[in-house]
Amino acid sequence: MLFLDTISRIVHVATAITLVGGSVFLLCVLLPSAKTLSEDAHKQLAQAINGRWKRFIHGGIALFLISGFYNYFRAIPNHKGDGLYHGLLGAKMLMAFVIFFFASALVGRSARFDGMRANRAKWLRVIVILAAIIVCISGFLKIRGVAL
Repeated sequence: MLFLDTISRIVHVATAITLVGGSVFLLCVLLPSAKTLSEDAHKQLAQAINGRWKRFIHGGIALFLISGFYNYFRAIPNHKGDGLYHGLLGAKMLMAFVIFFFASALVGRSARFDGMRANRAKWLRVIVILAAIIVCISGFLKIRGVAL
């Protein structure tokens, strides 16, 4: 089980690095740089990036769900009766599902979310802030260890 636990943790962290880092790059580098382009060039760039980024988003969500639930079920026996652990982990999971929804809406094609896509920077900012909170919670839970 140690090997599978290690692989699951690596997959989870590597996915977080890729998706959170990609979101920060989009928000802080790509979107501001794209403002200098003509409207047609901006639209073409957005479509090209969206087509590739959506694969990372969808694949990353799948990897997060698989590795996250595995990690959760492996950790539960060590935290029986630990209300703080379960509360923070629950908050982290809820925020992750919110991020999954926003990220999917931003790369999707549904007309229902055109308003979100038109204000991409705002929603990427929300994603990055929520992701930062999740990273803080995860770091705290990891170094806090098992409550006595």
